[in-house]
Amino acid sequence: MLTLRKAPTFTTGATIFNFIKTLTTATNFIQGTGGTTTTTARGLPNDDYFATIHHISNIVRRDIYLERTLNKMRISNIVNSELVYRVLRSCCSCGIESFRFFNWARTHHPNYDPTTLEFEELLRILAKTRHWETMWKVAQNMKTQNFPISPSVVSFIIEQYAKHGLIDQAVDLFNGLKNFDCPQTTEVYNSLLFALCEVKNFQGAYALIRRMIRKGSVPDKKTYSVLVNAWCSAGKMREAQEFLEEMSKKGYKPPVRGRDLLIDGLLNAGYLESAKGLVRKMSKGGYVPDVSTFNCLAEALSKSGETDFCIDLFNDVCGLGFCPDTDTYKIMITVTSKIGRVEEGFKILHKSIEDGHKPFPSLYAPILKALCRRGQFDDAFSFFADMKVKGHPPNRPVYTMLIRMCVRGGRCVEAGNYLMEMTELNLSPMSQSFDMVCDGLKNCGKHDLAKRMEQLEISLRGI
Repeated sequence: MLTLRKAPTFTTGATIFNFIKTLTTATNFIQGTGGTTTTTARGLPNDDYFATIHHISNIVRRDIYLERTLNKMRISNIVNSELVYRVLRSCCSCGIESFRFFNWARTHHPNYDPTTLEFEELLRILAKTRHWETMWKVAQNMKTQNFPISPSVVSFIIEQYAKHGLIDQAVDLFNGLKNFDCPQTTEVYNSLLFALCEVKNFQGAYALIRRMIRKGSVPDKKTYSVLVNAWCSAGKMREAQEFLEEMSKKGYKPPVRGRDLLIDGLLNAGYLESAKGLVRKMSKGGYVPDVSTFNCLAEALSKSGETDFCIDLFNDVCGLGFCPDTDTYKIMITVTSKIGRVEEGFKILHKSIEDGHKPFPSLYAPILKALCRRGQFDDAFSFFADMKVKGHPPNRPVYTMLIRMCVRGGRCVEAGNYLMEMTELNLSPMSQSFDMVCDGLKNCGKHDLAKRMEQLEISLRGI
């Protein structure tokens, strides 16, 4: 029967190297909750396990003699597929270093048997960092071990070739997929279509779509979006419209309406005014945009400072039967709150509740912040209490923001109360929050309360 081993204790002067080396002597693997005294199935407490991954990642990124340093760590007991994958993800911008770490894990740890997950992550890293020869070596290694390459990885590599102007290599990879037992799926076709559009080879793109249909693959939204975006980026909106009409006549209608694709294409190309004009025509004709299209347009409008147009457009399309999603509500509440139209934000929030959406922290936080900026702290506190009951529980960023706004507004006692509330909910406050509250309490003469806050921080930090 497995027994629970108490986590080892360390002196404050112990280095991270000794810390990790000592921890790896643990041999009992049981599933725990990840606390500092519970050993998980990985052989380490969760905090120590992720600290180990962070330390290994730093070695891989920065150490010239990374293999020698890793050998000194004595971490053979915890080297497995999960650890290797997490380190590779953490070192995604270091191509050759990641390759060296992967080889070290394979050659120095016989118990480690790499899976497709690590191989494919390494292929992505090498493609992203333009180490093409090494990437192909890894791909050939996968082939000899009968590991298939997924269409998603092939699509990523083709797009990386395209981004660096290597269109011939992208086409060669597409044509040679049968050598790797990888099917030419719609996702792969879309990536090659993107590559052709990157070099403005629209004739080749049309030929690829015809081949795609002939081979039995069905175009999806991305197929249409890639080509429409390319036309719009080249300033050829008429050609984009003709393409959509031609595909519609052939019986291949896009998953969303052509107008939505055109709006997305104009936004991606930076033609905001043209997109606005097209949306105006749609709303006047009684048509409403797709939810994702409207969200992209609303974000673009808010970034460009055209918040009034954004709010008016939202009200217009809602009157035409537009059904917002949670992302729409989040965008619109943030837009209205930033310009001080809190009442409008409340209306949108109540509309989301009526539609069955339970308010989450990032939805009600902008309204809370806007109320504090206007000095309506009593209203903010009442609204916050209401959201704790009706919405999802507030998270640490919401509490931190509210504490900061309270201190700035001179409501330091309330800030201290929220700090206490955070600790009761096991949301560890940042040291900056303690500093702000303590300084504010001292400035307003609440020295006893400030001392309590300092003692609370000491007890939490274990100083």
